[in-house]
Amino acid sequence: MKRQMLSPVITIAAILLISAVVSAQESKAQTAIRKVMEDQAAAWNRGDIEGFMQGYWKSEKLTFVSSRVTRGWQQTLDNYKRSYDTREKMGTLTFSDLEITLLSKDAALVLGSWSLKRANDAPGGKFTLIFRRFKEGWRVVHDHTS
Repeated sequence: MKRQMLSPVITIAAILLISAVVSAQESKAQTAIRKVMEDQAAAWNRGDIEGFMQGYWKSEKLTFVSSRVTRGWQQTLDNYKRSYDTREKMGTLTFSDLEITLLSKDAALVLGSWSLKRANDAPGGKFTLIFRRFKEGWRVVHDHTS
């Protein structure tokens, strides 16, 4: 009888331990992803588009979707440089309403809002990002921004 009572206790303890480990991994990944995005905003706000692009996967397989589909890190960088060729056009970038969902230990989905504060306007919108973890850290592999 004593042995039968011990088994459910061990099972519950194991479930709680696994839950705590998974929660800690999620928290660590979410913190790392937030840091990438904070670094991107800081780079943008000092006029450093190439620094901003460090948050993206430096690959021809990077996908950026807005009014059109762009493939590749270099093409995405070139598009940013063409569209935001002055500090006035760049304005001040803010990310908000971030929802980070860990899909696996090496992949995450981020939903959020972006806004630019500029002298004459304040455009903004929504984005969905897919992050993957590489040896150099978390990077955006797919960006859909509207």
